[in-house]
Amino acid sequence: MDIKQLKFLIALDETRHFGQAAARCHITQPTLSMRLRSLEEELDLPLVNRGQRFEGFTAPGERVLAWARTVLAAYDGLQAEAAACRGNLIGTLRLGVVPLSSFDPLPLMQRLHAAHPDLRFELSSLSSEQVLEHLANNRIDIGVSYLERLDSERFDSLAFNETRMGLLYDERSFNFGEEPLSWESLIELPLCMLTSGMHFRQSIDHNFHSRGLTPQPLLQTDAVHQLLQAVHGGFCCAIMPLDGGAETLADHLRLQPIENAHTLAPLGLIMRRGAPRSALAEACFALYQKSPKDA
Repeated sequence: MDIKQLKFLIALDETRHFGQAAARCHITQPTLSMRLRSLEEELDLPLVNRGQRFEGFTAPGERVLAWARTVLAAYDGLQAEAAACRGNLIGTLRLGVVPLSSFDPLPLMQRLHAAHPDLRFELSSLSSEQVLEHLANNRIDIGVSYLERLDSERFDSLAFNETRMGLLYDERSFNFGEEPLSWESLIELPLCMLTSGMHFRQSIDHNFHSRGLTPQPLLQTDAVHQLLQAVHGGFCCAIMPLDGGAETLADHLRLQPIENAHTLAPLGLIMRRGAPRSALAEACFALYQKSPKDA
């Protein structure tokens, strides 16, 4: 058994296709199949359900896959740790960020990459529950999520400033002047929102309901890019974090502050406390602590 076999197994899980997994690993499909069969023979277990195409993993295969991710994460962490001891950072910093976070990870990644050109990044959009699950399972190094009910014995955290809210709209279709908007003034607008149950949506609903207001969104979606497309097309407006930079993503977008707009819980950086500690995560934390406004 070697690391490459585990990488092949994980690539198959992520692509769900033999040919695509082989292409991702820069090998031929027959070579991929041969190496996976070799792994099955060594473990004396069937790992993959095979037919005309990939049909999923067997029950033992799912268990082995979980261990493969852990082993590979430990291997990558070992390489990163050794490089950190030499004063360098290498590998891939894996970040999981909740949708509509007020934290823009781009400046932080730019500064880390400028100091460590061999560093790469993997950015995932995850729910608040998934962020903690992925951190615990060592599938991400850093999370950006809400800090309510965070288990401080398992995770370290750095709180951001309070998230403020604004109304995102296309100036070609709407005009709201210069003053902050009231929640009462929003109720009659065509609004697009994240689907109910998502954390940022819960904060929006709380701000409406605490004032006796019931929004009737024109569009609900769990995809932020579709929400932005709908706003840019003039179809609707959207309540967004003020400091998330959404208004810079396309021409004619404007973000108007909403008065007395608060989220239900603070947002922050989260890192696993348990060993093995990620050298990349620690560098990310240190950089943000040193200069949070610029990071």
